[in-house]
Amino acid sequence: MRKKLKETTYEALYSVLPITIIVFLLSVIISPMPVGTLMLFLFGAVLLIFGMGLFTMGADMSMMKMGEDIGVAMTKPRRFLLVALVSFTMGVIITIAEPDLQVLATLIPSIPNLTLILTVAIGVGIFLLLAVLRILFRIRLSILLMICYTIVIVLSILAPDRFVPVAFDSGGVTTGPITVPFIMAMGLGLASIRGDRESREDSFGLVALCSVGPILAVLVLGIFYQPGDTAYTPPVIPQVATSRDVMMEFIHNAPHYFAEVMAAVWPILAVLVLFQLLTRRYHKRQMLRLVIGYVYTFIGLVLFLTGVNVGFIPVGQALGASIASSPMKWLLIPLGALIGYFIVAAEPAVHVLKKQVEEVSLGAIPGKIVQRYLSIGVAVSLAISMLRVLTGISIYLFLVPGYTIAIAMTFFVPKIYIGIAFDSGGVVSGPMTSTFLLPFTIGACLDPSRLMTDAFGLVAMVAMTPLLAIQLMGIIYGRKTMAATPLEMVEPGLADEDIIEFEEEAYQ
Repeated sequence: MRKKLKETTYEALYSVLPITIIVFLLSVIISPMPVGTLMLFLFGAVLLIFGMGLFTMGADMSMMKMGEDIGVAMTKPRRFLLVALVSFTMGVIITIAEPDLQVLATLIPSIPNLTLILTVAIGVGIFLLLAVLRILFRIRLSILLMICYTIVIVLSILAPDRFVPVAFDSGGVTTGPITVPFIMAMGLGLASIRGDRESREDSFGLVALCSVGPILAVLVLGIFYQPGDTAYTPPVIPQVATSRDVMMEFIHNAPHYFAEVMAAVWPILAVLVLFQLLTRRYHKRQMLRLVIGYVYTFIGLVLFLTGVNVGFIPVGQALGASIASSPMKWLLIPLGALIGYFIVAAEPAVHVLKKQVEEVSLGAIPGKIVQRYLSIGVAVSLAISMLRVLTGISIYLFLVPGYTIAIAMTFFVPKIYIGIAFDSGGVVSGPMTSTFLLPFTIGACLDPSRLMTDAFGLVAMVAMTPLLAIQLMGIIYGRKTMAATPLEMVEPGLADEDIIEFEEEAYQ
């Protein structure tokens, strides 16, 4: 366990270090900031590293294991009413528990927090049920996504313009550090019940569909709900003079995030206890390991959210405003691309996705390759988002063609890459996006009247470009993988004609 913690902490260090160096250099060269503010950011980065290390290890021990076991157990009786009830309930519970959604709700001034959170939770619950039924009935993911996004485009035309970016952002932030490990593992468990050759490919796609649910739900909310015009209140950077003041600022705010994470995690723990009482699946030692995993997850998330909210959000917004108000505001575009490239590695859920991809593909799809393509996709999306902030270009000009091309590509990409691509869109738009990049963009948007249409939508762009990048990876890299390691991805004992048939199916 100590060795695993050391590995995850080093991984977190290498993930957070690039973005920390970028912000430090910006504060020295382009946008000078007070030493106390810089200290808040650097101390937040330290908490981020340890928090990510603990969270990653805890998620491996607890949420991924529990999600997979629930997926296996709830389909054994073949009682579809029970499957539907469990899927919807778990979707609602884990969404309400998602810290990223809480952050987004506080940043949106015109919709009450509880209204937005419950709307998104119901959307995720319905679409998690849909995703589970897709696996059980072997419905092709590309067809389902095409139908869903067609409905999204139609509803986006009917909804008020200021609701559209918020709706797409809601779909991105919903799939964060609590949701992704559980949902992806649940998909793997559900697919394992089938035991056929396509089950590996179908284990992906739950995150993709659960990202669509909130978009549709918030668009429907926008059609029928008339929000107020509450002005956005930017976060205040604490005035600190000494290193002790910096430490006390984090200590003072930690109880708030402790309570927030406790409210997020206890429903999942309650589900674990109920699951154990009904199935008696775990022995005493296994149950203890799961509980310890949740403790690590809990502590990691408290450290992560404290570091991000105290050290990253205020600094991100101040940095964006400082650069946007300077004569060199055009630097926002290349800086956005640079930050976007490196910030992918700092998302906790990305590490879960990479591990899941390597396991499902039996190592044929390296996690490093997945991360490289994700980084390129997010870099492009951040550059476009900064361009939108500076020019006011409508988000429709990017989202509609982007999703149209992404859906069209699903008919030409090996099947396993489709689920990975659409899952990755939700995975990369996690805590770092909602707590650093979104405030950075809000700060860069100097006109308050354009805030809802231009600043929001960043998460939507971040969630869209990986769909194109990963499918492009599937076209370029997929055939190389299958040509190089065809036998590694088939079941032992297959005859030669079965192996040939398997390879043909993989290309379809």
